[in-house]
Amino acid sequence: MRKMKHSLMMKGLLLVIVLCGVIFSNAQDPKRFQKEIDALTNREYRFSPDKELVVFAGSSSIRMWTDVQAVFPQYNVINNGFGGSHFSDLIYYYDEVIGSYDPDYLFIYEGDNDIASGKDPKKVRDEARMLVNRIKQDKPETKIILIAAKPSVARWELKKEYEKLNRHLERIARKTKNVEFADVWNAALDEKGEVYRDIFVDDNLHLNEKGYRIWGEIIGRHLEN
Repeated sequence: MRKMKHSLMMKGLLLVIVLCGVIFSNAQDPKRFQKEIDALTNREYRFSPDKELVVFAGSSSIRMWTDVQAVFPQYNVINNGFGGSHFSDLIYYYDEVIGSYDPDYLFIYEGDNDIASGKDPKKVRDEARMLVNRIKQDKPETKIILIAAKPSVARWELKKEYEKLNRHLERIARKTKNVEFADVWNAALDEKGEVYRDIFVDDNLHLNEKGYRIWGEIIGRHLEN
């Protein structure tokens, strides 16, 4: 029993050390999101007890999907997106954004800002895997869906880096039980492999209504499985 307790303590200490490494290796301070996180955690919901719970977590592409509950009325939906976030930020705020819920489905959209900030796709992959492993440990019955980094006109010059990241995310999903990959990348490309230009708001980065319709179709398939 003493050896078991010691082993658990060492595993817990190792996790803390790893998480601190993730946080401090990121040049941006995750506490810049504290007010936004506080607003998310203070929201109140009136959910139907007979509906499954779907949680969306991630950066501004999630946060700006303001009608996501209306898109999936047959589910109870929580939108826990906070704009500009990286995988490391989602790890930092894990308890508030993910850990305090028991979702049937958990959709994660991160990596877009990571690549735009110059992070190596392999580093982002490692953080994604760390997050998935923690969720699997805490919530083994939750289906996790990793949403591909989307293409955009504003960040098209980083196309190859995003494609590398998406291959990593898809591989994590393929090799991990109860984890799936939602490919919103290819769904946003035309027959020539160019990104559609009419699916964004004026900044050419964030999606408009047409862009979110594409997302709704892709994500809906994962809810039907």
